[in-house]
Amino acid sequence: MIEALRNAFRLPDLRRKMLYTALILVIYQFAAHVTVPGVDRDALDQLFSGEQSGFLSVLNLLSGGAVSNFSVIANGVYPYITASIILQLLVPIIPALSNIQKEPGGQEKINQYTYYLAIPMAALQAIGQINIFQSQIDQTQPGLTLIPGFGFGAGSDLLTTLSVIITMTAGTMFAIWLGTLITEQGIGNGISIIIFAGIVAGVPSSLYQLLQTNFVFNLLAFVLLTVFTVVVIVVIQEGTRRIPVQYGKRVRGRKMYGGGSTHIPLKVNTAGMIPLIFAQSIVTFPAIVAGFFGGSLAIQIQDTFGNQQGFIYWLIYFLLVVGFTYFYTGVMIQNQNLAENLQRNGGFIPGIRPGRRTQEYINRIVNRITLVGALFLGGVAVLPGIMQLIQRLALGQAAVSGNPALVISSAGLIIVVGVVIDTMRQLEAQLMMRNYDGFMR
Repeated sequence: MIEALRNAFRLPDLRRKMLYTALILVIYQFAAHVTVPGVDRDALDQLFSGEQSGFLSVLNLLSGGAVSNFSVIANGVYPYITASIILQLLVPIIPALSNIQKEPGGQEKINQYTYYLAIPMAALQAIGQINIFQSQIDQTQPGLTLIPGFGFGAGSDLLTTLSVIITMTAGTMFAIWLGTLITEQGIGNGISIIIFAGIVAGVPSSLYQLLQTNFVFNLLAFVLLTVFTVVVIVVIQEGTRRIPVQYGKRVRGRKMYGGGSTHIPLKVNTAGMIPLIFAQSIVTFPAIVAGFFGGSLAIQIQDTFGNQQGFIYWLIYFLLVVGFTYFYTGVMIQNQNLAENLQRNGGFIPGIRPGRRTQEYINRIVNRITLVGALFLGGVAVLPGIMQLIQRLALGQAAVSGNPALVISSAGLIIVVGVVIDTMRQLEAQLMMRNYDGFMR
């Protein structure tokens, strides 16, 4: 792999692309340290001092520290991802969008609509993120305000509110633009590379905080857990079920066209890490709502769903991940219209009639292999809870500090592994075109 990397740097065009990608990532990290104007640093430091809740730690990790700095790009590129998911769900439901996608150049129009939808999604996420952080601050320091004057009620400053929302929305679109530049002129998928860089940038500080206590145990647990999780992720992510497809021969004049056989690769984990994000948002929603109320019940709900602790939290999280995996996989398979595309191109699955029977057969196979992918995602999601239990058994309740499974979250590891594999394959393809040995043999 080192030799292949040297070969990549010897090629001027590949070297330019790799250096260009690195430059964009450096610019992104600089932007991650530009704080939104008007933020009270005392309130922000109070929010992220000491042991963070699971929700805040996950947000901060996936943003590469931009959330702890409350940077102009604290939203990251996730409004774009949310907009993309929404359009993926709406395309099969709304006939007009479905017709646009089938037209020549239709996918480019859908991508353009995704950029447009990302703007209001970024504004809504900025408002929601500020309100969530303020509710967290009110629990510990009621007298502090994250952004004085922010809000839409009495006593709020409209100019401050609008300037903060516009700044954070512009920061999100700037991050998306950087990702687009990487896709067009760099190496790999730009949006994925941006998320990958944010995750990797936050790992050293998280690991340093973890190793402040129980150094040997936490270091050993982190290494073993990371290696085991990465191996399982690679095996599952690369696992596919190949469905054989036969194409009929067609005779035109004196020539024969078509024929031959191929296969449809159905991935074991089609949904990727999207179910983890969905489930994380839903499972923390009760804690967010409870933050607006008082009483012992509200405090109990916040302790259960806001701090990633307790059997009830991990059980609900596991069930949500499994359910969302089936739901999102079904949507993805439906959007691909495999049976219709096969029939249109003269292909068929041996022993299965074209049309509805083919779609039912594909759905049945997908449901079977998705069970493995859903259990895999659910198991990866509850790894922090399993690690908490191991810590308490090995060290005792009083000695537990930090969680090795949260240095890189479940979704973060899946993103990191997926981006690395995809980027290595792109570099390998570039090298193989020039008769060099690639990264993956």
